[in-house]
Amino acid sequence: MGTPPRQPDSTSPARAHTGRRRNEATRRAILDAALAQLATSEGGSITVDSIAAAAGIGKQTIYRWWPSKGAVLLDALLDRARQEVPAPDTGSVRTDLLLVADSTFAGAQQVSTAPALRALVREAARDPHLAELLQEFTAARRAAVRDILERAITRGELPGETNVDLLVDLLYGLFWYRFLLGHAPLDHTTATRLVDTLLPPVNTSRTAVDESADPFPRIGKP
Repeated sequence: MGTPPRQPDSTSPARAHTGRRRNEATRRAILDAALAQLATSEGGSITVDSIAAAAGIGKQTIYRWWPSKGAVLLDALLDRARQEVPAPDTGSVRTDLLLVADSTFAGAQQVSTAPALRALVREAARDPHLAELLQEFTAARRAAVRDILERAITRGELPGETNVDLLVDLLYGLFWYRFLLGHAPLDHTTATRLVDTLLPPVNTSRTAVDESADPFPRIGKP
């Protein structure tokens, strides 16, 4: 969905001189440097100069492929997200969704990326390029949940008329709302209550939950 990092024009001398292999190796070094700096800061102290220095290249190389520091950081997070998308297939829609929710919520607790990702989401509201990268960042996880739900329909766990896109939005809607506002927990209890709320007809054997209780208790002020 998103656009890949901009590569040098294939007819330019730089492209002909370095070749594709060297360019990809340099791109990998830049993304690794960005991730390493995210692991030791909250994103605010990172600059294009610091990424370039850590990668051992000139900052003009970064600007050749990315328009801003934010684009580099989001692309680095996107690159890692591609490698970490959970795609369970246990034969149980509840178990699969719970594994995805737990993984997503746990990832949001990582101090190495959470503050930077929040900042990048805010910047994406003003930067169309970042907004496009952010859509790609979320697309793979949305697709994984769609696959889980569609397999459940095929197995007969969910009715054929299930609104798959709406369930995906509900699952990730709660995640992004709590992740961005930080007003309530993203933990295993929340993941369990969320999945059981999304799939009440399926979970007839689950442990009974007090229906009078708030399924998503808040912390702090609303």
